[in-house]
Amino acid sequence: MATTKKLFNIDSNLAKELESVAKIMKKTQKEIVENALDFYFDYTDTLVADDIAQKIDEGKMKTYSKEEAYRELGI
Repeated sequence: MATTKKLFNIDSNLAKELESVAKIMKKTQKEIVENALDFYFDYTDTLVADDIAQKIDEGKMKTYSKEEAYRELGI
């Protein structure tokens, strides 16, 4: 997997907790952060899906059949 370097500042208490958790779990801080972000993004995907489902139920968002989508895209 390709990697990208990111540089950001975090609260000092959070940084200490990250160090502590990494030591306890015998993982790198990078692994802990990656796992935490994966978990968070899975969680937010659920929130987005719930929001879309609610908008569909309320009639605020229209859905299209496969045939309608193909016809619109010229497929």
